Amino acid sequence: MYSGQFVYCGKKATLTVGNVLPLNQVPEGTIVCNIEAKLGDRGAFARCSGTFAVVVTHDEDKGTTRLRLPSGGKKTVPSNVRAQIGIVAGGGRTDKPLLKAGRAYHKYAVKRNCWPKIRGVAKNPVEHPHGGGNHQHIGMPSTVSKERPAGRKVGLIGARRTGRLRGVKKTAQDKD
Repeated sequence: MYSGQFVYCGKKATLTVGNVLPLNQVPEGTIVCNIEAKLGDRGAFARCSGTFAVVVTHDEDKGTTRLRLPSGGKKTVPSNVRAQIGIVAGGGRTDKPLLKAGRAYHKYAVKRNCWPKIRGVAKNPVEHPHGGGNHQHIGMPSTVSKERPAGRKVGLIGARRTGRLRGVKKTAQDKD
């Protein structure tokens, strides 16, 4: 897209970058972004910088379209939902390192209070269940039950297994 470009929306819009069309008007293999999950929700999938989804198949009988999302997973959505043609701008944003704490501070200051992340073992026992002791160690199993109260639910919550993954893992792409 470029500055001053006309953007057309609707069934009769042409298949050019920036235009918004219903997915049933888009051929298979097209790269789309800002896709709705439900008709009229104004976009839910593939909205982050540099991301896109690919239209895999149309099922006219059910009125659905299958998409390959940026995560690699596949999603089935109604065929009448709208999507923008093309890739979201700003790709490669995460490739450049932040390098210093000040840049990380300003990055997260506009988002939410999730930085800096202080480890539980570095805290005092009144602040975290893993805190305290003469050495920085957890001192108890890091796995906790799903039924534990809110203050104790830290570490690996309701873990089915822990440790290294061994053997070959079947992915969603192998099953299809």
